[in-house]
Amino acid sequence: MSSLRQIPVFVAVCFSLLICLSGCGTTKHSTATEQLVMSDAVDGAVSKLDFTPLAHQKVFFDTQFIKDYKGIGFVNSDYMIGSLRQQMVAAGILLQENASTADFIIEGRVGALGADSHEVVYGIPSTRPLNDAADALAAVSHLPSLPGIPELALAKRSDQVAAAKLAMFAYDKESRERIWQSGMLTSRSSAKDLWVLGAGPFQRGAIHEGKVRFAGTKLDVPAWATDRSGSNGPIASYKGQKTFNLPEQPQPPPPPGPEPVEIQQVSAEEEAEKSKKDE
Repeated sequence: MSSLRQIPVFVAVCFSLLICLSGCGTTKHSTATEQLVMSDAVDGAVSKLDFTPLAHQKVFFDTQFIKDYKGIGFVNSDYMIGSLRQQMVAAGILLQENASTADFIIEGRVGALGADSHEVVYGIPSTRPLNDAADALAAVSHLPSLPGIPELALAKRSDQVAAAKLAMFAYDKESRERIWQSGMLTSRSSAKDLWVLGAGPFQRGAIHEGKVRFAGTKLDVPAWATDRSGSNGPIASYKGQKTFNLPEQPQPPPPPGPEPVEIQQVSAEEEAEKSKKDE
């Protein structure tokens, strides 16, 4: 019987010890992470496209079926269209501003562009939502309000996942004959934060490019994307810096020098006649 009485005391001591040993950290949440996972999902889907079958061809990109979706921040249809144009140029396509000057038409569509998030607490969650409801009820019924319990978490995890889905195809402008299609391309991106005994966040996920960060600080070496081969030639790295055909730079004029001395040419007959006069 005495051992059963000691259990609550033991639990209280353990909880007090965990609270004393736990770290303390504060993270300010904003839309930056959401924009990063969404843009990274778009980048991942676009980087899979192989436009090299239309390299060196005059192509008009018809964007009428990519709806003008205005989401939160900058990750919207304009960002996706700009990303697609970059990938086309990197593959060697000669983009035309008007369909009248193009030989082929490329169209595209977006099947998904969005983000989800969820949070898991390993411990005692905060009773704040219940307290707010109880306070509202107490104000009406004149009952005493309940004391709130703060969050007591041994560990906490917060995940954000974004997805993008798109497809492209091309046809001849005059004959309307089919030329090429990309198939459905889907990409996902994630950002995962972990707190242990209040210390954190330990950040990982696709937006960190395989790195693990502690409260935004790098813990290991980054990895960079490289060029790859398409079906009809190389494809420049979507995320990396690349220099293509630079225009020739004008050469500076040569520095001014002394004026050239004009040398008069004298024929053999004039030389002989001049010699006779001298004699």
